[in-house]
Amino acid sequence: MNKKFINARNRVAQNVPPIWFMRQAGRYHSHYRKLKETYTFEELCKQPDLAGEVALGPIREFDYDVSILFSDILWPLEGLGLPLEFNPGPKFGHNLTIDNAEEHSNISDALSFLSFQREAVLTTRAMLPKDKSLIGFVGGPWTLMNYACGDTRATDQFKLDYMKTILIPLLVRNIRMQLDAGAEVVMIFDSGLQNMSAKFFNEKYSPLLMAMAMPQTAYYSKNLPRKCIGKVVEGDWGGIGVDSKIDISDAFKTFDKGFVQGNFDENKMLLSKHKFMYEIEKYCDDINKSDTTGWVCGLGHGIDKTTPEEHVHLFIETVRNRLS
Repeated sequence: MNKKFINARNRVAQNVPPIWFMRQAGRYHSHYRKLKETYTFEELCKQPDLAGEVALGPIREFDYDVSILFSDILWPLEGLGLPLEFNPGPKFGHNLTIDNAEEHSNISDALSFLSFQREAVLTTRAMLPKDKSLIGFVGGPWTLMNYACGDTRATDQFKLDYMKTILIPLLVRNIRMQLDAGAEVVMIFDSGLQNMSAKFFNEKYSPLLMAMAMPQTAYYSKNLPRKCIGKVVEGDWGGIGVDSKIDISDAFKTFDKGFVQGNFDENKMLLSKHKFMYEIEKYCDDINKSDTTGWVCGLGHGIDKTTPEEHVHLFIETVRNRLS
C-alpha cells in the first residue's frame, strides 16, 4: 500500500500528495497501444493476467502512486443480459425497457459473470510493488442507466425503480467483491449526469446513492452541479473527486473527511510544452495557498488519448518537486 494514499484517506497532513489519473492505463500510453495490437479490449479486461499487465504499464513508466483495476463500467450491464460489444466503442444489441426489464434482473447471475474482475484485482495486486495502492471502480447508477436505456423513452420513475431494486444492489455487491479481492478503495464514476437537474439529484437520486456510500468508496462526477456537492457529502464516503470547474480549496472545506481528488484541467495536458508548464506551475502555486490535507492529485477527468507521454512525466515530476 502507498503511504501517501493512506495518509490522504485518513486526512494526515503531508506535503506531497499521492498521484493517479483516471484512464491512466489507456490509449495515450504506448504500452497500452502495443498490447492492443495483439489483444481486443474485451480480452484485456476479461483475462486477469492481461488486465494486470495493462494496469502495471503506467506504474512502471510514470511511477504513479496508485494503480487502478483495468476494466470497464459497462460490464455489469452485460452481466444483466444486455448484449454488449466494443467496435471500437460500446454498442448494445438491444436496450433496457420496461417491457424487458424482468429479463435483465438476475443479480446473482450478473455477479457470477463479473468474477473476472475479482480475479483481475487479485492478479493486479500480486503484480504490483508493495508500496503502490490499488483501487477498483464501478460506474455510477444514473450513468449506467443512460447507457442501458439508450434512446428509448424510459421514464424517470422506471429508471429510479430499476436502480433501486436491481442496479444499485448489484453495484454494491460488485464493490464488495472488489474490496474483498484486495482493492483499497472503489471509485464510483458517475459522469453521465448531463440530463439530470440539480433538483432531481438532490430529491430523487442522492438518496439512492447513499446505499453505495461507505468508508471504502468514493464518488466522482464530471457534471455534478455545484449546488449538489452538499448533498453528496452527507453520505459516509471515503472520498470525493472534483472536476476542474470546482475550486478545489472549496472542496477541501466542504468535504472534511476522507480524501479529495482532483482537479487539474485535463485539456491543459494537450497544450504546447511551454504553455503546459506555465499552467502546472500556476496550479501548484494556487494549491500551495490552501490546506491540502487529504489531497489526491489528479486530473479533472480522464486523461485524453492524445496527451503526450512527456507531459505526464513532467506533471508528476513538477508536482512532487514543487510541493516537497
